[in-house]
Amino acid sequence: MGHWRRLFPTIMRLLLRWLRLCPRWARGHRSAQLQELWSYSRLLLKSLCFNSLCSSDVVLDSVFEPVYWLVDHFTRWFGVLFVSLVILLTSSVVLIVYYYVLPMIISSYPTPWIAWHLCYGHWNLVMVVFHYYKATRTDPGHPPLIKNDTPSVSICKKCIIPKPPRTHHCSICNRCVLKMDHHCPWLNNCVGHFNHRYFFSFCLFMTMGCIYCSVSCWNMFVGAYSAIESYYQTPEPSFSFHERMFHKCIIYVWVLTSSVAVALGGLTLWHAALITHGETSVERHINRKESRRLKDRGKIFQNPYNYGRMQNWKLFFGVEKCSHWLTRFLLPSAHTPYGDGLVWEWSVNRSYPTAI
Repeated sequence: MGHWRRLFPTIMRLLLRWLRLCPRWARGHRSAQLQELWSYSRLLLKSLCFNSLCSSDVVLDSVFEPVYWLVDHFTRWFGVLFVSLVILLTSSVVLIVYYYVLPMIISSYPTPWIAWHLCYGHWNLVMVVFHYYKATRTDPGHPPLIKNDTPSVSICKKCIIPKPPRTHHCSICNRCVLKMDHHCPWLNNCVGHFNHRYFFSFCLFMTMGCIYCSVSCWNMFVGAYSAIESYYQTPEPSFSFHERMFHKCIIYVWVLTSSVAVALGGLTLWHAALITHGETSVERHINRKESRRLKDRGKIFQNPYNYGRMQNWKLFFGVEKCSHWLTRFLLPSAHTPYGDGLVWEWSVNRSYPTAI
């Protein structure tokens, strides 16, 4: 018992001394740990997103990669909805025209105008339906997955296959597309080498059809709009249910077709300008950057796939003789485009120094 009484004060003194020294040691150790953790975090961050080729473009691409992923996947799913919407809106306009507009035209217009409306309207409708169906169902074209002798300009970083000239990768379809123009959600399909003509023809004839409906329904629209304004007068006019439906349907058709004509007409003119210069939407962006780069070096860029305005349109529509403007442009035609989309002939008319 006496031994423990002498040992206890010694143990307490050692404990108190250790408690006095412990905070200093703990603070120093904690500071060293935090510094080591910070150094390790910086090293880890640099190893993930930094290298000798790193630039602001690489950083922005990395930051927006989740956004690109969401857009690609939502566009893929919404494509079915957009196609259904196009079919639904087009069908509604056609039904209203058959049920309300055509009977009024037949009952009030002279015979030559009736014949013109019947012929032009049905021809335009056939062209719209044919080209929209072909644009959605035709494969745009893809480079071969196996190695062959086809010339290529680079290797796709995602497909890991050779990319022929004018070929680009579609992140929504997750495949490379020959002569890719863009991915169209309204078609739920890429616009490429084998369906580019169908896409442009659909835009052209849909615009023409909307303008036709808008102009044909103008007088009916003015009358229907005045009638609807009179609904709120006192006493209320005695319109029947059929007449009220006629007024609302005419206004719906005129507003819808006029809006589509303006929006789709602008898109059609843009693609017409691209076709005139022998470019696609993707190539337009690339060629503009290349033009600026060569201009700084005192050179002039010339598109190697520009064969001249008229020749570009002939190649686009597959016109080989004059009669083809009727059979391949003004009538439904399922002929394949010029070439296979893998090999392209360069324009030989070059009067300016350029770099390819």
